[in-house]
Amino acid sequence: MSAAPGQALLQVGGMSVSYGKVQALRDVSLRVDRGSMVTVIGPNGAGKTTLLGAVMGLLRGSGQVLFDGRDLSRADTQRRVEAGIGLVTERRDLFGSMSVHDNLLLGAFRRRDGRAARERELERVYGLFPRLKERRAQQAQTLSGGERQMLALGRALMGAPSLLMLDEPSLGLAPRIVREVLHAAAQLRDAGMSVLLIEQNARAALQVADHAYVLELGEVSMHGPAQRLLHDPKVEATYLGMLQE
Repeated sequence: MSAAPGQALLQVGGMSVSYGKVQALRDVSLRVDRGSMVTVIGPNGAGKTTLLGAVMGLLRGSGQVLFDGRDLSRADTQRRVEAGIGLVTERRDLFGSMSVHDNLLLGAFRRRDGRAARERELERVYGLFPRLKERRAQQAQTLSGGERQMLALGRALMGAPSLLMLDEPSLGLAPRIVREVLHAAAQLRDAGMSVLLIEQNARAALQVADHAYVLELGEVSMHGPAQRLLHDPKVEATYLGMLQE
C-alpha cells in the first residue's frame, strides 16, 4: 500500500530541459510519496525519458529536485545515486559477456554495508525473480528479453535505492512478461520502496500505480489518482485503446 499523503520522498518543481532550441520539458512538477508508485504516461516524444534523465542528473535542466529532504538540484549523478535514487533505462545496459550473478554484484559496488547485506539483497532479488537464480551462471547476452529486463531491475535493486525509476520496462516484451515485471514493481512498492514508472503501456501502468501524470509536448496536462485517470474519458479515448497491447 502507498504511504500516507504528504510524506514526499521526491519533489520535482518547475523542471525545464532543452535540446538546443527545442524545449523537451516545460515547467514540469511532480512528487513521489514514500512507499508509493507514481507513473508518467504519454505519447512518444512527450519528454518522459528526458524527465528521468533530469531527475537522475544525466541532463541539465532548470528547476528543483528535492529528495528525502535534500536539495539535489546541483548534484551530479553519482551524488544522486548515493542519496538513494536508482534508474533502470530502456536500454537495460547489461554486461553481456558477464554472468547473471556478476551483473547483480556490480549493482552493489557502491554499497558500504558489508558482504552480509549484499548477500541478503541478492537473495531478495532471486526471490523476486526465481528465473535469474536458475540462470545465475549464464552470460547475460544469452537471456531472453524478459529475463534481461528482470536482470536490469535486479541489478538496480542491489544498490538498495529508496526510489527506483523505471524507463519503459515493458518495451519489446510479450504481454505475459510485462505483467510479471509490473507485478514485481508493485511488490517492491508494497514492501515500502518508492517507484517512479515511465511507461508506454498506459493501461498496465495505471492498473498498478497509485498516482499518475499525463505528459504531452513536454508539459503535464493532467494528474491525479491512477484509478481516476484509468476511468477518465479523455485518457481512455486518447491512450488506453492505443497503448493497451
